[in-house]
Amino acid sequence: MELIPRGSAGGRRPTIRQVVVVMPSAFTLGNLFFGFWAIVSAFNGNFRWAGWFIVFSGILDMLDGRVARLSNTGSRFGAELDSLVDIVSFGVAPALLIYFLDFASAGRFAWILSYIYVTAVALRLARYNVVSAGKPETAWFTGMPSPSAGMMLAVYYPFSQTEWYRASIAYLDLQHQGLVVLMLLLALLMVSNVKYPKFPRIGLRSAKGLFGLGVHLAILIGALVAPEYFLFPLGLTYMIYGLARAAVLGFMERSEPAGAVEDQLADPHDAAEAAPETTTMLERRAGWADRRQKPED
Repeated sequence: MELIPRGSAGGRRPTIRQVVVVMPSAFTLGNLFFGFWAIVSAFNGNFRWAGWFIVFSGILDMLDGRVARLSNTGSRFGAELDSLVDIVSFGVAPALLIYFLDFASAGRFAWILSYIYVTAVALRLARYNVVSAGKPETAWFTGMPSPSAGMMLAVYYPFSQTEWYRASIAYLDLQHQGLVVLMLLLALLMVSNVKYPKFPRIGLRSAKGLFGLGVHLAILIGALVAPEYFLFPLGLTYMIYGLARAAVLGFMERSEPAGAVEDQLADPHDAAEAAPETTTMLERRAGWADRRQKPED
Protein backbone atom coordinates (compact mmCIF):
# COMPACT_ATOMS: atom_id res chain seq x y z
CA MET A 1 0.00 0.00 0.00
CA GLU A 2 1.35 3.40 -0.98
CA LEU A 3 1.66 5.84 1.89
CA ILE A 4 0.74 9.45 1.24
CA PRO A 5 3.06 11.99 2.89
CA ARG A 6 1.48 14.10 5.55
CA GLY A 7 2.40 17.34 3.82
CA SER A 8 1.09 16.34 0.39
CA ALA A 9 -2.16 17.56 -1.09
CA GLY A 10 -3.80 14.13 -1.04
CA GLY A 11 -3.36 13.64 2.69
CA ARG A 12 -4.16 17.16 3.80
CA ARG A 13 -7.18 17.51 6.04
CA PRO A 14 -9.65 20.36 5.55
CA THR A 15 -8.69 23.38 7.59
CA ILE A 16 -11.09 25.56 9.56
CA ARG A 17 -10.64 28.26 6.93
CA GLN A 18 -11.76 25.89 4.16
CA VAL A 19 -14.81 24.82 6.16
CA VAL A 20 -15.79 28.45 6.79
CA VAL A 21 -15.49 29.23 3.08
CA VAL A 22 -17.94 26.44 2.26
CA MET A 23 -20.54 27.51 4.86
CA PRO A 24 -22.08 30.48 2.96
CA SER A 25 -22.61 28.28 -0.11
CA ALA A 26 -24.16 25.60 2.10
CA PHE A 27 -26.66 28.13 3.46
CA THR A 28 -27.38 29.27 -0.12
CA LEU A 29 -28.05 25.71 -1.29
CA GLY A 30 -30.30 25.22 1.74
CA ASN A 31 -32.15 28.34 0.59
CA LEU A 32 -32.63 26.67 -2.81
CA PHE A 33 -33.80 23.44 -1.16
CA PHE A 34 -36.64 25.16 0.71
CA GLY A 35 -37.52 27.29 -2.31
CA PHE A 36 -37.92 24.21 -4.49
CA TRP A 37 -39.84 22.43 -1.73
CA ALA A 38 -42.20 25.41 -1.56
CA ILE A 39 -42.95 25.04 -5.29
CA VAL A 40 -43.73 21.34 -4.86
CA SER A 41 -45.95 22.05 -1.84
CA ALA A 42 -47.85 24.79 -3.66
CA PHE A 43 -48.43 22.47 -6.62
CA ASN A 44 -49.88 19.87 -4.22
CA GLY A 45 -52.18 22.48 -2.64
CA ASN A 46 -50.33 22.74 0.66
CA PHE A 47 -50.24 26.54 0.62
CA ARG A 48 -49.53 27.05 4.32
CA TRP A 49 -46.32 25.01 4.35
CA ALA A 50 -45.30 26.41 0.97
CA GLY A 51 -45.36 29.85 2.55
CA TRP A 52 -43.35 28.76 5.57
CA PHE A 53 -40.74 27.10 3.36
CA ILE A 54 -40.20 30.42 1.58
CA VAL A 55 -39.76 32.06 4.98
CA PHE A 56 -37.13 29.42 5.84
CA SER A 57 -35.40 30.31 2.58
CA GLY A 58 -35.38 33.96 3.65
CA ILE A 59 -33.75 33.07 6.97
CA LEU A 60 -31.02 31.08 5.24
CA ASP A 61 -30.52 33.88 2.70
CA MET A 62 -29.91 36.30 5.57
CA LEU A 63 -27.53 33.89 7.30
CA ASP A 64 -25.34 33.18 4.28
CA GLY A 65 -24.64 36.88 3.82
CA ARG A 66 -23.89 37.38 7.50
CA VAL A 67 -21.55 34.40 7.62
CA ALA A 68 -19.72 35.57 4.49
CA ARG A 69 -19.23 39.06 5.94
CA LEU A 70 -18.19 37.90 9.41
CA SER A 71 -15.72 35.34 8.07
CA ASN A 72 -14.55 37.61 5.24
CA THR A 73 -15.14 34.78 2.76
CA GLY A 74 -17.36 36.58 0.26
CA SER A 75 -16.61 35.79 -3.38
CA ARG A 76 -17.94 36.52 -6.84
CA PHE A 77 -19.03 32.89 -7.13
CA GLY A 78 -21.05 33.14 -3.92
CA ALA A 79 -22.73 36.36 -5.05
CA GLU A 80 -23.74 34.90 -8.42
CA LEU A 81 -24.97 31.66 -6.82
CA ASP A 82 -27.00 33.65 -4.29
CA SER A 83 -28.70 35.64 -7.06
CA LEU A 84 -29.59 32.53 -9.06
CA VAL A 85 -31.04 30.87 -5.96
CA ASP A 86 -32.99 34.02 -5.00
CA ILE A 87 -34.75 34.01 -8.38
CA VAL A 88 -36.12 30.57 -7.51
CA SER A 89 -36.88 31.08 -3.81
CA PHE A 90 -38.23 34.64 -3.91
CA GLY A 91 -39.33 34.89 -7.53
CA VAL A 92 -40.63 31.62 -8.96
CA ALA A 93 -41.78 30.07 -5.66
CA PRO A 94 -43.97 33.00 -4.43
CA ALA A 95 -45.32 33.60 -7.95
CA LEU A 96 -46.40 29.96 -8.33
CA LEU A 97 -47.78 29.93 -4.80
CA ILE A 98 -50.09 32.85 -5.61
CA TYR A 99 -50.88 31.36 -9.01
CA PHE A 100 -52.00 28.01 -7.59
CA LEU A 101 -53.77 29.76 -4.71
CA ASP A 102 -55.86 32.20 -6.74
CA PHE A 103 -54.79 32.96 -10.31
CA ALA A 104 -55.22 29.44 -11.74
CA SER A 105 -58.99 29.87 -11.66
CA ALA A 106 -58.96 33.53 -12.71
CA GLY A 107 -58.64 33.08 -16.47
CA ARG A 108 -56.61 31.68 -19.30
CA PHE A 109 -53.82 34.27 -19.18
CA ALA A 110 -53.71 34.94 -15.44
CA TRP A 111 -50.28 33.32 -15.30
CA ILE A 112 -48.89 36.46 -16.98
CA LEU A 113 -49.25 38.28 -13.64
CA SER A 114 -46.93 35.74 -12.03
CA TYR A 115 -44.54 36.06 -14.97
CA ILE A 116 -44.38 39.85 -14.52
CA TYR A 117 -43.47 39.36 -10.87
CA VAL A 118 -40.70 36.84 -11.68
CA THR A 119 -39.33 39.21 -14.34
CA ALA A 120 -39.19 42.03 -11.80
CA VAL A 121 -37.25 39.80 -9.38
CA ALA A 122 -34.73 38.90 -12.10
CA LEU A 123 -34.26 42.56 -13.09
CA ARG A 124 -33.95 43.58 -9.43
CA LEU A 125 -31.20 41.04 -8.73
CA ALA A 126 -29.31 41.80 -11.95
CA ARG A 127 -29.35 45.53 -11.20
CA TYR A 128 -28.21 44.92 -7.62
CA ASN A 129 -25.23 42.85 -8.78
CA VAL A 130 -24.16 45.49 -11.29
CA VAL A 131 -24.63 48.51 -9.01
CA SER A 132 -23.09 46.99 -5.87
CA ALA A 133 -20.04 45.44 -7.56
CA GLY A 134 -16.88 46.98 -6.15
CA LYS A 135 -18.71 49.65 -4.16
CA PRO A 136 -18.86 50.07 -0.36
CA GLU A 137 -21.95 48.76 1.34
CA THR A 138 -24.64 51.29 2.24
CA ALA A 139 -27.52 51.23 4.71
CA TRP A 140 -30.21 51.39 2.00
CA PHE A 141 -31.52 49.20 -0.79
CA THR A 142 -32.47 50.78 -4.11
CA GLY A 143 -35.83 49.19 -4.74
CA MET A 144 -37.61 46.77 -2.46
CA PRO A 145 -35.41 43.70 -1.83
CA SER A 146 -36.71 40.51 -3.43
CA PRO A 147 -36.59 38.41 -0.20
CA SER A 148 -38.90 40.91 1.52
CA ALA A 149 -41.33 40.91 -1.41
CA GLY A 150 -41.26 37.13 -1.74
CA MET A 151 -41.79 36.46 1.95
CA MET A 152 -44.62 38.99 2.06
CA LEU A 153 -46.48 37.05 -0.64
CA ALA A 154 -45.59 33.78 1.06
CA VAL A 155 -47.12 34.64 4.44
CA TYR A 156 -50.33 36.07 2.99
CA TYR A 157 -52.16 32.73 3.04
CA PRO A 158 -51.40 31.89 6.71
CA PHE A 159 -52.45 35.44 7.62
CA SER A 160 -55.70 35.12 5.65
CA GLN A 161 -56.67 32.09 7.75
CA THR A 162 -56.52 33.96 11.06
CA GLU A 163 -59.52 35.19 13.02
CA TRP A 164 -58.06 38.70 13.10
CA TYR A 165 -58.02 38.84 9.30
CA ARG A 166 -61.60 37.60 9.01
CA ALA A 167 -62.82 40.10 11.60
CA SER A 168 -60.94 43.14 10.27
CA ILE A 169 -59.83 43.41 6.62
CA ALA A 170 -61.48 40.44 4.96
CA TYR A 171 -63.99 42.84 3.38
CA LEU A 172 -61.18 44.21 1.19
CA ASP A 173 -61.31 40.91 -0.72
CA LEU A 174 -57.52 40.69 -0.93
CA GLN A 175 -57.72 37.15 -2.20
CA HIS A 176 -58.92 38.34 -5.61
CA GLN A 177 -58.37 41.86 -6.97
CA GLY A 178 -56.25 42.75 -3.93
CA LEU A 179 -53.68 40.04 -4.70
CA VAL A 180 -53.37 41.31 -8.27
CA VAL A 181 -52.71 44.85 -7.03
CA LEU A 182 -50.30 43.63 -4.35
CA MET A 183 -48.24 41.50 -6.74
CA LEU A 184 -48.01 44.24 -9.38
CA LEU A 185 -47.12 46.83 -6.73
CA LEU A 186 -44.34 44.64 -5.34
CA ALA A 187 -43.01 44.06 -8.87
CA LEU A 188 -42.98 47.81 -9.51
CA LEU A 189 -41.28 48.60 -6.20
CA MET A 190 -38.51 46.07 -6.81
CA VAL A 191 -37.43 47.74 -10.05
CA SER A 192 -38.03 51.29 -8.80
CA ASN A 193 -35.58 53.72 -7.18
CA VAL A 194 -37.50 53.81 -3.90
CA LYS A 195 -35.09 53.43 -0.98
CA TYR A 196 -35.64 50.74 1.64
CA PRO A 197 -33.58 50.42 4.82
CA LYS A 198 -31.47 47.39 5.58
CA PHE A 199 -31.80 45.69 8.93
CA PRO A 200 -29.52 47.42 11.46
CA ARG A 201 -26.46 45.48 12.50
CA ILE A 202 -26.26 43.85 15.91
CA GLY A 203 -23.73 45.11 18.45
CA LEU A 204 -23.19 45.62 22.15
CA ARG A 205 -20.74 48.53 22.15
CA SER A 206 -22.88 51.30 20.66
CA ALA A 207 -26.43 52.60 20.79
CA LYS A 208 -26.88 51.73 17.10
CA GLY A 209 -25.78 48.16 17.72
CA LEU A 210 -28.10 47.80 20.71
CA PHE A 211 -30.95 49.19 18.61
CA GLY A 212 -30.21 46.57 15.95
CA LEU A 213 -30.22 43.86 18.60
CA GLY A 214 -33.60 45.07 19.86
CA VAL A 215 -35.07 45.08 16.34
CA HIS A 216 -33.87 41.54 15.64
CA LEU A 217 -35.13 40.26 18.99
CA ALA A 218 -38.56 41.88 18.48
CA ILE A 219 -38.92 40.30 15.04
CA LEU A 220 -37.71 36.94 16.32
CA ILE A 221 -40.15 36.93 19.24
CA GLY A 222 -43.06 37.99 17.04
CA ALA A 223 -42.20 35.35 14.43
CA LEU A 224 -41.97 32.59 17.04
CA VAL A 225 -44.99 33.53 19.16
CA ALA A 226 -47.56 34.40 16.47
CA PRO A 227 -46.11 34.07 12.95
CA GLU A 228 -49.52 34.02 11.23
CA TYR A 229 -50.53 37.31 12.84
CA PHE A 230 -47.15 39.04 12.83
CA LEU A 231 -45.23 38.46 9.59
CA PHE A 232 -47.65 39.73 6.93
CA PRO A 233 -48.39 43.03 8.77
CA LEU A 234 -44.62 43.41 9.25
CA GLY A 235 -44.03 43.07 5.50
CA LEU A 236 -46.90 45.42 4.75
CA THR A 237 -45.45 48.02 7.14
CA TYR A 238 -42.03 47.72 5.49
CA MET A 239 -43.54 48.20 2.03
CA ILE A 240 -45.61 51.21 3.09
CA TYR A 241 -42.64 52.80 4.88
CA GLY A 242 -40.63 52.97 1.64
CA LEU A 243 -43.58 54.43 -0.26
CA ALA A 244 -44.36 57.00 2.45
CA ARG A 245 -40.74 58.08 2.74
CA ALA A 246 -40.44 58.51 -1.03
CA ALA A 247 -43.68 60.52 -1.11
CA VAL A 248 -42.52 62.84 1.68
CA LEU A 249 -39.13 63.41 0.08
CA GLY A 250 -40.77 64.06 -3.29
CA PHE A 251 -43.12 66.60 -1.73
CA MET A 252 -40.19 68.37 -0.04
CA GLU A 253 -38.27 68.54 -3.32
CA ARG A 254 -41.27 70.10 -5.07
CA SER A 255 -41.57 72.79 -2.42
CA GLU A 256 -37.87 73.62 -2.74
CA PRO A 257 -37.92 75.92 -5.85
CA ALA A 258 -39.71 78.80 -4.07
CA GLY A 259 -37.07 78.83 -1.36
CA ALA A 260 -34.31 78.33 -3.88
CA VAL A 261 -35.14 81.66 -5.53
CA GLU A 262 -34.68 83.48 -2.23
CA ASP A 263 -31.37 81.68 -1.69
CA GLN A 264 -30.18 82.78 -5.11
CA LEU A 265 -31.09 86.39 -4.37
CA ALA A 266 -29.08 86.17 -1.19
CA ASP A 267 -26.12 84.51 -2.91
CA PRO A 268 -22.91 86.60 -2.63
CA HIS A 269 -21.96 85.57 -6.18
CA ASP A 270 -25.14 87.12 -7.54
CA ALA A 271 -24.55 90.22 -5.42
CA ALA A 272 -21.08 90.53 -6.93
CA GLU A 273 -22.55 90.32 -10.43
CA ALA A 274 -25.06 93.05 -9.58
CA ALA A 275 -22.35 95.30 -8.06
CA PRO A 276 -21.04 96.75 -11.41
CA GLU A 277 -24.53 97.94 -12.31
CA THR A 278 -24.86 99.71 -8.95
CA THR A 279 -21.42 101.29 -9.31
CA THR A 280 -22.26 102.59 -12.79
CA MET A 281 -25.42 104.23 -11.53
CA LEU A 282 -23.51 105.96 -8.72
CA GLU A 283 -20.89 107.19 -11.15
CA ARG A 284 -23.54 108.65 -13.42
CA ARG A 285 -25.19 110.46 -10.51
CA ALA A 286 -21.81 111.83 -9.43
CA GLY A 287 -21.14 113.11 -12.97
CA TRP A 288 -24.48 114.86 -13.07
CA ALA A 289 -23.73 116.52 -9.77
CA ASP A 290 -20.35 117.77 -11.06
CA ARG A 291 -21.95 119.24 -14.15
CA ARG A 292 -24.45 121.16 -12.07
CA GLN A 293 -21.69 122.63 -9.90
CA LYS A 294 -19.48 123.72 -12.86
CA PRO A 295 -20.00 127.35 -14.08
CA GLU A 296 -21.12 127.76 -17.65
CA ASP A 297 -18.41 128.93 -20.13
